[in-house]
Amino acid sequence: MGKCVDPARSPKAVILAGGYGKRLRPLTDTVPKPLLRVADRPIIEWQIRWLASYGLRSFIVCAGYLKERLVEELGSGNHLGVRIGYVFESEPLGTAGALKNAEHLLSGERSFLVLNGDVLTDLNPLRVLGATDGALAAMAVVPLPSPYGIVEFDRGTGLVRGFREKPVLGDHWINAGVYAFRSEMLEEVPEKGDLEREVFPRLAARGQLVAVPFGDCFWKSIDTHKDMEEVDVLLRQKGELLEKGTYRTA
Repeated sequence: MGKCVDPARSPKAVILAGGYGKRLRPLTDTVPKPLLRVADRPIIEWQIRWLASYGLRSFIVCAGYLKERLVEELGSGNHLGVRIGYVFESEPLGTAGALKNAEHLLSGERSFLVLNGDVLTDLNPLRVLGATDGALAAMAVVPLPSPYGIVEFDRGTGLVRGFREKPVLGDHWINAGVYAFRSEMLEEVPEKGDLEREVFPRLAARGQLVAVPFGDCFWKSIDTHKDMEEVDVLLRQKGELLEKGTYRTA
């Protein structure tokens, strides 16, 4: 796929937004995690604006915990220039179960995008969608960042040569939480459970899951208070996180 799809023929994007966000309490006691604000916008609004810039205009939000707050905030999506539909779960279904719950809205699609509700990135989602031409599912992967700074020293003398602050471990890749699926893959999805545990291992064993690497992109999964602080500072320093892999800098 190219740099942008025709909005009139836009694939659907599913945002998995039903989690409790327990590690972000007390913030998530009254606000669902996707509505937590970083750099003056809810996480889910950053996601929608990013995907809309690539021509995606039709969204399905899979909601559970505090679902009324999500509907109240996002509504139909008109104010963002998109269309938003919702599916609700009365009990936690896991990432696979949440997707299965939306099957009736996806069965007519050739392929569609799925993303976790706590990921901020500027990677090109059309590359992930395009990878389903040869497989049932595609997964964006990004280099594993080290959680710690690295000390470089001479093993013979012990003299410190320098420091590297949380470098990327280029030989290791992690799931970026952005996926694309062909609609027939929904037959593989259980009504309860997780994509990561129940679905992806089976697809990989059959050669039906491909990785789409993004070696140089902005990517952050917001799981903790520290993650929120880091992303908020980064976006305020760099300017607005823009679509198509660029920043607006001061």
